[in-house]
Amino acid sequence: METIKALDVEDVVIKEFPYRGKMYEVKGVSVRWLSKCGDDGHGYPEYGLRLFTAQPGGEIPIHNHFYHQTMYILEGEFECYAYDSESDELIETKLCGPGSSIYIPSLEAHGMKNLSDKPGAFLCCIANVYENEQGVL
Repeated sequence: METIKALDVEDVVIKEFPYRGKMYEVKGVSVRWLSKCGDDGHGYPEYGLRLFTAQPGGEIPIHNHFYHQTMYILEGEFECYAYDSESDELIETKLCGPGSSIYIPSLEAHGMKNLSDKPGAFLCCIANVYENEQGVL
């Protein structure tokens, strides 16, 4: 067993995030890795739990990734975006506040913005899920 206090973990500012070969600016967002395990071969763990902080107006632009993720909003009011996987056209916007959970399947394009006038925070669990030989997860 391993235990840590979230505030003892380095808070790393995220400046940009890649999407389809281009770097996009991340605004006012930082992350603390609370746990991680494994290596997916692309610089991310097979499993991880992260604590994100988004300043007022903080924004994570359109992006996707191989791993599945679930986010749980602790503080703030976030506008969460879903995009069409082929055209990158915005197809859905949802307002999510404390107590909201958001699941993002593998490779689904998404983004979010903190609409509140105070810092927002959310937990984000990531995990790679692979199909077996019969195509079942």
